Amino acid sequence: MINTIDNAIYEEIIKIMNSNITAVMIFISFLGSAITLITLSLASIFLVKDKKYSKLIMLNLALSFILNKILKLIIARPRPPRLRLVIENGYSFPSGHSMVSFAFYGFLIYLINKNLKNKKIKYPLIILLSLLILLIGISRIYLGVHYVTDVLGGYIIGLIYLIVFIKILKKKKIKL
Repeated sequence: MINTIDNAIYEEIIKIMNSNITAVMIFISFLGSAITLITLSLASIFLVKDKKYSKLIMLNLALSFILNKILKLIIARPRPPRLRLVIENGYSFPSGHSMVSFAFYGFLIYLINKNLKNKKIKYPLIILLSLLILLIGISRIYLGVHYVTDVLGGYIIGLIYLIVFIKILKKKKIKL
């Protein structure tokens, strides 16, 4: 059943492929790449007033990345054997872009929701980051480097990880 879902959705994606969409999907995928997330994490040192948050953003990124690598090694699902529009190595499940982006941008959403008072900035940012998480997963399927179930699994694991991460911070009485 999983292969049926994966293949059916990919067959629909193939029908809409064109160079313009591909260029957009490559850019969106880049926003979930390790280099982008590490850069944003390091930039938080300069962009975030309370340096405690910068440290937590970096810790969150490191832990979610490590967890993803461990899960990929344990599950060892090969990547789709189909047209790949970008080159990727390693295993397919769970999608690292989807899982780590969910954990990273999801944590930013959480911090923005808890700490940003200006609603004219707060809600558009939350919507934008939420859309970004969704689009990063879609881009990975479109580019042919992940199955739909890799992305969905990445989102679910990213969500569970994020809930646990925040609960641990609260339990340690770290004010968020």
